Amino acid sequence: MIAFPNAKINLGLHILSRRTDGYHNLETVFYPVNIKDAVEIVENYDAAAPQVLWSASGIDVPGNIDSNLCLKAFHLIKKDFPHLPPSKLHLHKNIPMGAGLGGGSANGAFTLKVINEKFNLKIQEKKLQEYALQLGSDCPFFINNKPAIARGRGEILSTLPLNLYKYKILLVNPGITISTAWAFNHITIIDEKQEPVENLIQQPVTEWKNRLVNDFEKAVFSAYPQIKEIKEKLYHQGALYASMSGSGSSVYGIFEKEVQLNFPETYFIKWV
Repeated sequence: MIAFPNAKINLGLHILSRRTDGYHNLETVFYPVNIKDAVEIVENYDAAAPQVLWSASGIDVPGNIDSNLCLKAFHLIKKDFPHLPPSKLHLHKNIPMGAGLGGGSANGAFTLKVINEKFNLKIQEKKLQEYALQLGSDCPFFINNKPAIARGRGEILSTLPLNLYKYKILLVNPGITISTAWAFNHITIIDEKQEPVENLIQQPVTEWKNRLVNDFEKAVFSAYPQIKEIKEKLYHQGALYASMSGSGSSVYGIFEKEVQLNFPETYFIKWV
């Protein structure tokens, strides 16, 4: 069985306070976009096979295999459902990493969902979200996978009746990997009260510029001026709204129609 985890963008992102548990309280809107990876799980009939046989293709996924969210998702469910048969788990990676698009989180969440469906485990959505939260703060969003305002550390979700389908969204990634931990360590938390993202998002898209902000931009733009230049270029070419997604490095622009833009050939560029 195969599933296609999609990316998300952040519409506004306010960092409200630092928590005693080391996380931060935030407020943002998660909006799913049409750029996808693929996760496949099949039974492994080799009697000598391990619990799960892992493989990957597409964009190289660096780091320790034990930290892979797809594998963590498998083992989380295996712990509660020990009758799961030995399986082959494959990830084809297409969503840029370290890019503020939630690709890794989506992979983990969709692995939970595809295992549940493949083996008819009948795990309810609420329980899947509990599993997902053990994988990462924004993983629960991808269980329901509908536009939502996120609070807390990203796990407190309220579905929004938000539809941007009449617009065109251009996603630009310059190939820079930004660590979320680095981004949080370099932000300045604004003391004064900000206009709530939930209120701003209800305004027309033409009203979002200079009002719907991402608090990570100041630090990221200072360290990586080329990311700031992408946002400026999107506005120069007619974007109604442009912003960095998450902690970067991807930037998106919302347009009324597709336009021709020139970026370096090394950039990842996609209308989503």
